Amino acid sequence: MTLDLNKPQKRKRMDEDLLALTPEELLAEVKKLRAGIRAHRDSTKHELCWHHPQLWNLLPEKTTPDLVVPAWPQFLRGCLHYRESLDAQLPDAPRIEEEF
Repeated sequence: MTLDLNKPQKRKRMDEDLLALTPEELLAEVKKLRAGIRAHRDSTKHELCWHHPQLWNLLPEKTTPDLVVPAWPQFLRGCLHYRESLDAQLPDAPRIEEEF
């Protein structure tokens, strides 16, 4: 999936704050965002299944997402699908047996 940041008008308005930043401020923003992405990327074990609002809080616009929580049967099917995708994408990753 390719993300075109220039296409949606709404996105352009949201990112206008970047135009007023100095090069030093832009560099600080990039470093902050990279740190947040790395923290999310480096999640492991049961952390992979958690809700990560701290990642969303790196954005300048503050919003409370209207989250919809699936019922248990649908949720568990989603967990199984996610875990199966890890088997397909990371077949050689070490496995653990510790409980959460």
